[in-house]
Amino acid sequence: MNFDPRITPLRDGVASRTLEGLTAAEVYVDPKPMVCAVPAAGLHRDPDAASEQMDQLLFGETFEVLEEEAGGWLWGQARRDGYVGFVEAAKLARPGPAPTHRVAAIRTYAFEGPSIKARAIGPYSINSLVSVDAEEGRLSRVAGAGWMTTDHLAPIGLFEADPVAVAERFLGAPYLWGGRESLGCDCSGLIQQAFLACGRALPRDTDQQEALGEAIGRQAFGRGDLVFWKGHMAMGFDEVRIIHANGHHMATAIEPLDQAIARIEAAGYGPPTSFRKL
Repeated sequence: MNFDPRITPLRDGVASRTLEGLTAAEVYVDPKPMVCAVPAAGLHRDPDAASEQMDQLLFGETFEVLEEEAGGWLWGQARRDGYVGFVEAAKLARPGPAPTHRVAAIRTYAFEGPSIKARAIGPYSINSLVSVDAEEGRLSRVAGAGWMTTDHLAPIGLFEADPVAVAERFLGAPYLWGGRESLGCDCSGLIQQAFLACGRALPRDTDQQEALGEAIGRQAFGRGDLVFWKGHMAMGFDEVRIIHANGHHMATAIEPLDQAIARIEAAGYGPPTSFRKL
């Protein structure tokens, strides 16, 4: 059986207990759940902040720790999308109360006290997971963070209906390789976050997302559909425009689909590999 190393918690003979009976390893380790305790934490290829950021954890998301590394790094697997890598231990904490809400605004601050004049911490991005334990006026107290605007939160299980409308709120956000936060994201991170806000969890990378849904023709492409190239993807804003986080604009932008197709092909990446409807 071939395992995708991006989402397979196995290295140097050490594997997660979840792989016992599926693949050979010298040692199987029981995952230790930790949660992201900062607005966003990078998940890196190596135990080094200068190494490639492959993914991000958002506040409240769980990271299944498998090994501790020298220098304050932990190796394990992100529970939300299964990505495996290294996260700085200082950015994680032991699990607290179960999430009661998610951040529904594109981003929000937490205040140290129940006042908008108190010191602000953050910002925290859409889809961050929070546990509300008190309310005062227009603010809710979030465990491990502070007081957030109640109107910026949505109860767990209450989702949006239009992923395109969610993606549109990212317009202008800088392009960030491996990013999933509202302050910066990459192409697949944008799509993942947009659908997650609508209650649908997608895998992390472009090729993984291209395996979903059903193939459609160019003529059937419309709002909410996905178009893929080698190493890139975008979402239909309507029948003739797309929204995508991209390295050309170095931001999330809306542009004509035909213009993007011509530019990407001229850059040597070829025509679209597929159009898909989820």
